[in-house]
Amino acid sequence: MSKEHGKNFINGSRSSDGNTVINSYSAFSGEPLNTTFFQATQAEVEAACASANEAFFEFCNFSSSKRAKFLNCIADELDALGDDFVEIVHQETALPYPRINGEKSRTSNQLRLFAELLSRGDFYGARIDTGDPSRQPAPKVDIRQYQIGIGPVAVFGASNFPLAFSTAGGDTAAALAAGCPVVFKAHSGHMKTAEIVAEAIINAAQKTDMPSGVFNMIFGSGVGKALVQNPHIKAVGFTGSLSGGNAICKMASERAEPIPVFAEMSSINPVILNEGAIKNRGKLIAKELADSVVLGTGQFCTNPGLVIAIKSESFSSFIDDLSTEISNKASSVMLNKGTLSSYVSGIETLEKYHGIEVLSRGQSHEGQATPYLFKASSKLLLDSDELLQEEVFGPATVLIEAQDRNELIKCLSAMRGQLTATLISEEDEMAASSDILSLLQHKAGRVLINGYPTGVEVCDSMVHGGPYPATSDSRGTSVGTLAIERFLRPVCFQNYPDHLLPDAIKNSNPLRINRLINGSFTKDSINL
Repeated sequence: MSKEHGKNFINGSRSSDGNTVINSYSAFSGEPLNTTFFQATQAEVEAACASANEAFFEFCNFSSSKRAKFLNCIADELDALGDDFVEIVHQETALPYPRINGEKSRTSNQLRLFAELLSRGDFYGARIDTGDPSRQPAPKVDIRQYQIGIGPVAVFGASNFPLAFSTAGGDTAAALAAGCPVVFKAHSGHMKTAEIVAEAIINAAQKTDMPSGVFNMIFGSGVGKALVQNPHIKAVGFTGSLSGGNAICKMASERAEPIPVFAEMSSINPVILNEGAIKNRGKLIAKELADSVVLGTGQFCTNPGLVIAIKSESFSSFIDDLSTEISNKASSVMLNKGTLSSYVSGIETLEKYHGIEVLSRGQSHEGQATPYLFKASSKLLLDSDELLQEEVFGPATVLIEAQDRNELIKCLSAMRGQLTATLISEEDEMAASSDILSLLQHKAGRVLINGYPTGVEVCDSMVHGGPYPATSDSRGTSVGTLAIERFLRPVCFQNYPDHLLPDAIKNSNPLRINRLINGSFTKDSINL
């Protein structure tokens, strides 16, 4: 075992100044694994942030092609991790091997996608309005704009995606693509996984001649506040609970220099069923929906947590079919004991709550999460009851039967912001559902028709975000290339000599990127 094992990553080196040692645990047994880590001290957190800040002024000025090379190299390092790494992830998270391998590929692929974005250059958002000294009554000045990195970014690892939303995940990839060094807070649920991925990032940084502080990682509980409040940090990326996200937002807003927090938090991802779809393919929908509810032990932020339709005989039959499907689903191991404890607590609360009944439960096994199907009174939604507005993180969903279409619309209107909203419908019903679809656009970041929200494609057009409390800022996304926008800011240059301008807005357009020049998009150079 390496002498550096378990130490914090600071300025290209490993550090263990503190005396507090923490364990990584088996997701299956809850017993400590043969791995220990050093909790970062206040001084180490400050050193990591200072290192990132020092690196920023060099890193942000690198060409986009140089940063793209760095991202591609990280992807190559991740791809080279073998079965021994997959086994470590499996032990720490209980995720099945195919899921881990798939997520590993997704993580490297999204790094390469950001590298492609850097090569395209559209992230610069280049805008140019050329001057006109002859304009009357006052000359028109030459004004040009492009986007630069906002500064060092603090990123908090997610529990449910130990690769794609963690150390080298979407937030880290987007920040690095933007030219922002990262200080990463490793998630306590998979610290060994985080360490190996961090080593891959550091290897890539050294191979591509990045500044030593371009990536830093700290371990431990209680270090998040010092990280968020450090004056060198200019933005935060977070994926986790509503309470955790709200706490970070509060810390960030109370700083002497408030900073933006891009937190993904809580979503129940409603699925609306139209009558024709239920009547024509109710049994198939019940099977597909049940599969979506239990996929990954329900540990997806896009898990369908609420199903709603108008009362009818067809819907009653569908409820029976879905109840049967859920009852046939097996229990499974969750990410860790803490996640299981939260799930069990959420289920017990629903079971005891007035206006909610258990329709079906899956096969149970001690120490595992049992799938559940509940039915709730529509009054709970109409009264904006908090219980139905927050997700139960795990393999459970709630049915609501609206009395008529008017009540259905009212229920949807009462919902808070979501990551996703889904309409299951026949083609000939969709025109009559235009008002529902319009409403859902204002409730969710991604609206689906005849699909299921679990499964998020990593591509240019994906939006993985939504109004509060799905995220803290609905203007961003944590998946897809638009995610880079969270860590960029526009800078305007007025009456600059051409030789002093950044390449993205020089007359000759040396980067050959698409630019908005005097109101028209073009890759042409400017001849003055």
